[in-house]
Amino acid sequence: MPGTISGLAPIDPQKHENNASPKRRLKGFWSLILVQFQGAFSDNALKWLVSFLVLEAAFSKEQRDTWFVLIVPLLFAIPFLLFSIPGGYFADRFSKRNVTFAVKCLELTTMTLATYSLATDQLKLCAACLFLISSQAAIFGPTKYALLPELLPLEKLSWGNGIIELTTLLSAIIAALAGGYLVHTFHGRQIWSGVIFLLLSALGLLATTGIDKLPPAAPNRRFKWNFAGEFFREIAHMREDRTLFTAVIANTFFWFLGSLLLLNIVLYATDILRVDEIHSSYLLAGLSLGIGIGSFLAGMASGRKIEFGMLLPAIAVMAAMAALLSLPGLSFTAVLVILAFLGGAGGFFVVPINAAIQHRPHPDEKGRTIAAANLLSFIGVALQPLAQYAMLHLGHPNPARIFLICAAMSFVMAFLLLRMLPDLWAAALNWTRLRPSATL
Repeated sequence: MPGTISGLAPIDPQKHENNASPKRRLKGFWSLILVQFQGAFSDNALKWLVSFLVLEAAFSKEQRDTWFVLIVPLLFAIPFLLFSIPGGYFADRFSKRNVTFAVKCLELTTMTLATYSLATDQLKLCAACLFLISSQAAIFGPTKYALLPELLPLEKLSWGNGIIELTTLLSAIIAALAGGYLVHTFHGRQIWSGVIFLLLSALGLLATTGIDKLPPAAPNRRFKWNFAGEFFREIAHMREDRTLFTAVIANTFFWFLGSLLLLNIVLYATDILRVDEIHSSYLLAGLSLGIGIGSFLAGMASGRKIEFGMLLPAIAVMAAMAALLSLPGLSFTAVLVILAFLGGAGGFFVVPINAAIQHRPHPDEKGRTIAAANLLSFIGVALQPLAQYAMLHLGHPNPARIFLICAAMSFVMAFLLLRMLPDLWAAALNWTRLRPSATL
């Protein structure tokens, strides 16, 4: 059928209406961006601060690998497995503005405890705070993404996703740099790092007041304690829409690959390039900035539609760049440039995926659908430290080889996505040849 992918019927404008209220303003969108920017910065800065404190601690190499490769990433990822489904319930059941405000209050409380742990030099308690801060981020995730189609019309949804990905990745870049900076600047007096986190949380709480007061999407929805059953029911429901389910699987792979690359970059910088934490942060910034800029450009290039033709070309470039990183003898500058291009391709990959996940579910189901998608993506994140730890101890100690494994996995995923949604090939040909593109 013209204008669709895989023969899917055109989207019913009544069923998928994004703009039930005429009073939606861009002010609410930009307030959400500010809240997200602050939250993503604080979460990631605390993660990298704890990670660099681990590297600075008097650990053996085996202890360092256990903490850095396994424990800290799992503390960051496991809350998303536990609290994404409840987060979807809150996003549907209550006003998303109220949920955002409550989450920022929780963040302020957690950062108070983190300040105490930093002041008293209790690394394990600080790691526990990382778990708590990730828990509030997991609860906020479905609300954040479900707000986008409520604050923006459909023709601006890809643009909005480009903006939120750009600003989120910019915050991650600054956070990675800040993590190393805070470790060095406040060595022996980390209480000041905690004070900075507290001030930022207060600013984020203030920014929530600018988000539009929207009614709850499903005020009669009941809370279900059987999270696993709820999750599998939602997966079965998503599989009824092949395009939506393909986007969810692609999103899960993106998060797995991204988390694997981020951690491997630090090990590569330390063990292969032999550079310090600041230069490791520059490499992380190169990848993150590439994703952010790529996401922004992808949002602009999508025009007034969700452009799935970007997926296959983007994942092909990602695979090629990852393969290049496995070559021996690369300079620091060469690695930085390759990572930036890899990130740019990642931005083009993730923008249409996110837009599809946000747009295709019925309005009163968006929260639960996005929650299930988030849970799947963080299953990918949680698998990353397990996979990396296994690779480091089962014959692949060289981080350069892990980049080659990432390239191979990208090609396998491209094949799987084509099997799930065969019209992706035609969409890719249309987009790369600048012909009228197949749209969702």
